[in-house]
Amino acid sequence: MTAPRLEPALYLVATPIGNLGDISIRALETLASADIVACEDTRVTRVLLERYGMRRRMTAYHEHNAAEAGPKLLDAVEAGQSVALASDAGTPLISDPGFRLVSQAQERGLRVVPIPGASAVLAALTASGLPTDAFLFAGFLPNKLGQRESRLNELNSSPATLVFFESPRRLGASLGSMAKMLGGDRKAVIARELTKTFEEVRPGTLTELAAHYESAGAPKGEVVVCVAPPLASEAFDPADTDRLLLSLAGEMPAAKAAGEAARMTGAKKSALYQRLLELKDGSH
Repeated sequence: MTAPRLEPALYLVATPIGNLGDISIRALETLASADIVACEDTRVTRVLLERYGMRRRMTAYHEHNAAEAGPKLLDAVEAGQSVALASDAGTPLISDPGFRLVSQAQERGLRVVPIPGASAVLAALTASGLPTDAFLFAGFLPNKLGQRESRLNELNSSPATLVFFESPRRLGASLGSMAKMLGGDRKAVIARELTKTFEEVRPGTLTELAAHYESAGAPKGEVVVCVAPPLASEAFDPADTDRLLLSLAGEMPAAKAAGEAARMTGAKKSALYQRLLELKDGSH
């Protein structure tokens, strides 16, 4: 297989999250052809490259050297070279410092090319059986209890499936906080060691999952937590619904606004339409 020469640009290369067979042909071509391969940990990326018969000189780019290494990579693109940025696992820029590099590249007017592939967020979400029409990736929760519960309180009424990354050693405590702040009966799924030999996808309520992992101890491997949206009655109080109706009515006809609000809240369209007319008339 030949790898065509790349045009000068910053290439964002998604790598496998576990199973090395999940790399795409386009990603392999990009890694083989790039003038510079930048990665979080050269030892991790070297394993992937050697699996496919590649020996490349790599440069490190991570949160500890981003301020120094980033401008050098962009200088190389400006000089006519191609730079491939790869994370240790999954899609670059998801919970890593690559977004700064992309922002700086855009400020310089440089081309940025995504090379899509594996993503732990999407792998967990699609295997969870939870709603996928709207989801919110919230990354890692804060370490401290008070800050963690405050963040969960902010996310509580979001009408979307919530997706978190979590450390195995903190999983039990975080699930306990989720049960307290989001509701113990809320459905959730723990996706662990995705694409690897001991892959686990465990559904349950937040209370059930918190009890399981607090008693079983810290599991092994990377963890993704997916939490179902709240019930419609929990997600929107009357004031929230009024604000939503008025916001939608500013963009579309009243009937359509009521229909869209019904889809988002689970309430009846006819009742929402009547409420919108009352709001427009100034009555309460």
